[in-house]
Amino acid sequence: MLNPTKLFAPATPRSNRSLVSGFFAVVLALSLAACGSNVKLDEAPVEDRGAAAGAAGSQGGAGSGVDPSGVSGVQVPGIDAQQPANMARVVYFDYDSFEVRQEFMGALEANAAFLKANPSRRVALEGHTDERGGREYNLALGQKRAEAVRRAMQLLGVSEAQMEAVSFGEEKPAVYGFDESAFAQNRRVEITYR
Repeated sequence: MLNPTKLFAPATPRSNRSLVSGFFAVVLALSLAACGSNVKLDEAPVEDRGAAAGAAGSQGGAGSGVDPSGVSGVQVPGIDAQQPANMARVVYFDYDSFEVRQEFMGALEANAAFLKANPSRRVALEGHTDERGGREYNLALGQKRAEAVRRAMQLLGVSEAQMEAVSFGEEKPAVYGFDESAFAQNRRVEITYR
């Protein structure tokens, strides 16, 4: 039979230590679990935001509370470097793919020849996606696209030091819209000279 006086007896110092250490063990386990991410590029679900996202995102920053006249520009060294004329600098990709299509190899060959002839020039290979898919997935896919272009240009003889592959995911669309035409123009890598 249970003794009610033992149920409400004050805790001993030994039991306090075990409660505190147990508490910290639980907090540590939860902290470590929160740091991990189980999102894999090959298994990430694609969510269709459709027209609902278009209505919400069409404000264009209106109502942000920031007065644009009081914001000064940021000067990035090399950002205003002249881009080579008469040379295609955009590579487009199929939906959910980071494979460079054969039709863009001519553009990559022309850019590679220019970079080999001008070893002081650098390029940023900026990977982009359409807005379908989650943010993490799109950043990873944009990076894979930029890396695919970097590898292709490296095989064409461009120095690794001349190229930097970065991803913007869905953050910088070339075209706003929610149809296949807009999506196709946003799935790209831009070659930007610096």
